[in-house]
Amino acid sequence: MPRETLKETSLQPKVAIVLLAAGMATRMGSNGGHKLLAAFDGMPLVRRSALIAMGSDAASVTVVVGHRQDDIRKVLVDLPVTIIANPAYKSGMASSLTTGFAAAAADDTEGVLVMLADMPGVTTDDLNRMITAFRDANGASIVRAVSQGKRGNPVILPRSLNEAVLRLEGDVGARYLIETSGLAVTDVEIGDAAQIDVDTPEAIIAAGGTPAGTV
Repeated sequence: MPRETLKETSLQPKVAIVLLAAGMATRMGSNGGHKLLAAFDGMPLVRRSALIAMGSDAASVTVVVGHRQDDIRKVLVDLPVTIIANPAYKSGMASSLTTGFAAAAADDTEGVLVMLADMPGVTTDDLNRMITAFRDANGASIVRAVSQGKRGNPVILPRSLNEAVLRLEGDVGARYLIETSGLAVTDVEIGDAAQIDVDTPEAIIAAGGTPAGTV
């Protein structure tokens, strides 16, 4: 495959994707089902997100699981992704970010693209544009998706931030690192996709999905 050839021969900075899928989905309500198991394009959202990540120029895809991880693992079982459990997922996003970043950085990669599994508008093309921007910066810049200039997700963090990432605690994510790292930030416009996540049943329906348990 052309993508495999690129991975094997390119001397450009290598990027790994960390797909965060460990959250507790607290805003879904008692009968709302798990947001990552909601159906988009005929499949669970977390699987769709993993396929989008796999289709990119990234060297690898690692999925961090936690809440209802058995259900998440079942819908990913046949995909060539690395699945890592975050036992501290209840403590907030930082623990999932550090879990995934440590695994990806250990795989001799220059950048880690942090992707949230509940953002159905993000496409493989969006990811590739971000990876290209990271490579154009020789792996020295943070790359951030934006929507009409408003900061959003995903983001690519250079490996130089490894120690800073591993010190994160609580419900702190990449935004804190972007604001405090002192590194250059390259914004990549991807439209509304950078802002749209699906934290409620209403948001899932508005984004074109079907909440889990309603079909």
